[in-house]
Amino acid sequence: MRSPDEQARLDAALVELFEHKIAFNAVLGLKVESVQPGDVRARFDMRPELVGHYSYGRLHGGVISAMLDAMGGLALMVGIAERHPHDNMLQVMQRFSKMGTIDLRVDFLRQGLGRHFVATAEVTRLGGRIGSTQMRLVNDEGTLIATGAAAYVVA
Repeated sequence: MRSPDEQARLDAALVELFEHKIAFNAVLGLKVESVQPGDVRARFDMRPELVGHYSYGRLHGGVISAMLDAMGGLALMVGIAERHPHDNMLQVMQRFSKMGTIDLRVDFLRQGLGRHFVATAEVTRLGGRIGSTQMRLVNDEGTLIATGAAAYVVA
């Protein structure tokens, strides 16, 4: 079993990866709030650079898609780490080297209006080669803006 100190190193490495090393996530302003199994969550603030419709000031659909995709990947990383509890932080991080999105579906339910947005994701299936997730994006008032489902190559 991974020690609490090693788990803390892994959690910090996941946050570093998602907030800084994946440059597009940094452009989005993604801030990871939780990388706990069953509670994978991040947020980002609305900014003028993220507007998709200038007249209404609503969030660009590509930003919504990218955020949901990122969160699905993060949920799978947390799931993979949980599946390999004896691996240290470096071993777990190495397991992500071949990961990639192979299918992404986004349902845009409401206009992307809000001061900030929170995305969550859960793993629906984690096989040996393919993992599947479901994601949700809500605004600062808790209104559901979009949902997503995705599949990823995990090995």
